[in-house]
Amino acid sequence: MIVFAIASVTSRKILRAVVYLLFVLIAVAGFYFLVGYNYLAAIQLTVYAGGIIVLFILSVLLIHQIDTKLEVASLTRRAIVGIVSLISAAFTVSVIWSHPFAIPENTGKPTEVAAIGKGMLSYGEGGYILPFEVITILLLAVMIGAIIVSKGIRLSLKEY
Repeated sequence: MIVFAIASVTSRKILRAVVYLLFVLIAVAGFYFLVGYNYLAAIQLTVYAGGIIVLFILSVLLIHQIDTKLEVASLTRRAIVGIVSLISAAFTVSVIWSHPFAIPENTGKPTEVAAIGKGMLSYGEGGYILPFEVITILLLAVMIGAIIVSKGIRLSLKEY
């Protein structure tokens, strides 16, 4: 996974970078399967490895720039990005280590997918229906924007 992540970031060809990212996302799903989070692994494979990568490949094909090579950043810019990444990683690890994760009582039964779905789509305390709807509207806006970009329609405020 680390090799493909590095290859994805350092590849100068767009399509190869997307394929390397696909392998990274599949490896993340493999880790989820190894620790027993089958539902999360299935979501990882369908949403990210399936949907997002197909969207990336489609957008690369729509703009007809498969063989486009990405520019190489300067050494100072790479150093700054590396330092910011290390600081962000250290902050994330410190927050995770300082958080007291409560282990729920094990009833002996595995969590069912239906219970996860009801919890995510409930509107009560701990429910995620509002963020779910906001993300739905955001994805709709992205789809409309992708259609406009692919058709080459130029919108300006002067026309209205």
